[in-house]
Amino acid sequence: MHKILALWAVPRSTSTAFEWMMRQRGDMTCFHEPFGEAWYQGEDPLWPRLTADSVRTPGLTLQSVLETLKAAAADGPVFSKDFPHYIDHMWSDDLLDLFNHSFLIRDPAKTITSMYAKWPDFHPKETGFSEQRHLFDMLCEKDGKAPPVLDSDDLLEAPHEMVKTWCEAVGIVFMPEALSWEPGADTAQYSWWDGGSFHANLRNSDGLKPQARKYIDIATAPDRVKEIYEQVLPHYEALHRHRMQRTVS
Repeated sequence: MHKILALWAVPRSTSTAFEWMMRQRGDMTCFHEPFGEAWYQGEDPLWPRLTADSVRTPGLTLQSVLETLKAAAADGPVFSKDFPHYIDHMWSDDLLDLFNHSFLIRDPAKTITSMYAKWPDFHPKETGFSEQRHLFDMLCEKDGKAPPVLDSDDLLEAPHEMVKTWCEAVGIVFMPEALSWEPGADTAQYSWWDGGSFHANLRNSDGLKPQARKYIDIATAPDRVKEIYEQVLPHYEALHRHRMQRTVS
């Protein structure tokens, strides 16, 4: 069985654009937040804002998702983009050993303000920062070294360089042609199980191209955003210290 190449991200971190780039390669079976689908919409959903009329899919569980990933990895290379907080209660050495781990992080001032704009009632658990750090720390202790960490700002500012660096770090061939695609992504081609509600920019894009960094003044944010930002910032900073660096010419 191939190890499942995992990108463990947080919401609103350019992760689906990265996933779409991976799909352009054509050499891997790619999964879009498979554990997230079960966490939100499985037969026994775990998300904290669950209501009696929330969507449920009979037969879809976190364990069934894991079996699907393992079956795909038995047939060939697999890439999965997901968020660690969906399965933080499942981590074990045996489970961790199924994956080739990497991380995508982003300044929480950007992720949380973006989440708040779409989900003003989001739960702190849904930000995923503490669970991302927990998984990172577990892997550092288990393997004696830090797994690859990619920062979204670095990715957007220098996509060619940072994707190449990431590919080298996780042991796959860099395919620069995968950074470009035709606009109008067809959501029917893959599992945007949430209907693609967060992905309008991706549908209209034509690739990962250099962008200037944007800065968010957290002081102007709503009080709830500022409160959660202060809670999660240390987790982001802990991973940020291990991020893959841009080459200085």
